Amino acid sequence: MTDSSALLHIVVAALGGAAIGVEREWSGHASGPRARFGGVRTFTMLGGLAGLSGWLATLNLTGFAVVLAAGGVALIVAGYVAASRVDVDATTEAAALIVVAAGVAAGLGSLALASGVVAVTTLLLVEKSRLHALVAKLDDAEMRAAARFGVMAVVILPLLPEGPIGPFGGFKPRALWMLVLFFTGLSFAGYLARRTFGAGKGYPLAGLLGGLISSTNTTFTFARLSQHEKALSVPLAAGAVGACTMLFPRVLVAASVLNLPVARLLLPYLTVPFVFGAIALAFWWRKGTKGQAGPPVNPLQLGPALQMALVFQLVLFAVDAAGRAFGNPGLLVSGAVLGLTDVDALTISMTTTTGAAGAPAVAAQVIAVGILTNCLLKTGLAVALGSRRFARAAVGPLAGMAVAIGVALWAFGSLR
Repeated sequence: MTDSSALLHIVVAALGGAAIGVEREWSGHASGPRARFGGVRTFTMLGGLAGLSGWLATLNLTGFAVVLAAGGVALIVAGYVAASRVDVDATTEAAALIVVAAGVAAGLGSLALASGVVAVTTLLLVEKSRLHALVAKLDDAEMRAAARFGVMAVVILPLLPEGPIGPFGGFKPRALWMLVLFFTGLSFAGYLARRTFGAGKGYPLAGLLGGLISSTNTTFTFARLSQHEKALSVPLAAGAVGACTMLFPRVLVAASVLNLPVARLLLPYLTVPFVFGAIALAFWWRKGTKGQAGPPVNPLQLGPALQMALVFQLVLFAVDAAGRAFGNPGLLVSGAVLGLTDVDALTISMTTTTGAAGAPAVAAQVIAVGILTNCLLKTGLAVALGSRRFARAAVGPLAGMAVAIGVALWAFGSLR
């Protein structure tokens, strides 16, 4: 490591300590009769000390580095012991320990990691009142749901094998469990958005966010939820339409990054359905969808999530069978089948293959056909799984998007 880069790493460590120190002093924890460990000067020097320790470690002076970092930690512990005689609150000392850890990381060269840790810590300290208010509003059902989701994500997910396992393309336990996490996380996010913004705007907002990841899964989740929350069918339908509307800019952005010529040819296929969905969503937003039902009994909706993962695996088997039957020449058929399960995978495959470079128009048409079948699938999900009010509210916009894509495909020649 050169002297200039070493100096930069130590400066970043010191600035990280200064950022947290400014917050501690600004919030009043560094002065007065109940002052804690230190303020901006102490935290800046502590960050610099930790950065210097990390730099020494890069020079194989591990003993000196450990002694230096341990001295900073000992100083923090001594400050906590002294302050805890008056007030048992370890927030400042915990922040100081994070400054040491982030400073060492910066000294070792991990500037992005150190900066991210400091930024998140500072945000947590600044948003103290809002975080406490949010926690105070949590009820028993939300706490249980959050704890279960944590176990599902942190404990179960790492233990599952990657796969694939079995015939017909096999199944991937970890990928399927990630789908379950998405479904349950989306229902939980919708539950929290509903409590925060009300059902009329909470579920449309949750749908827009869910559409950034998977509009099909969002439509499935909201359709199933409408069977249990019939009074909220219209807000849930608005959320499903919002998720489906987000599909078009998501695909266009991905295609633009991967293959700009294909993205340009996709624009005529995606513009009209996007405008159609945006108008429907804006109408519902201005009108204000209403719902008076009580909160769901289970915010995570784990049972429907497991069912959707099973359905997804069965569709994957069908996709594998279609691939064996039609082979590579049937691009439109393959695109239609793949669009039923994963539009993102279809977009990536069509924009990164060598064929896309030579025939971008064909690649754009295949992607459009996949989106068409995806819209038809979501229309079927709304009818088959949603309540009657959900289906009446969602089918029109969803079918309208599908018709718009079909007309564009016919106009540009692929379906003539």
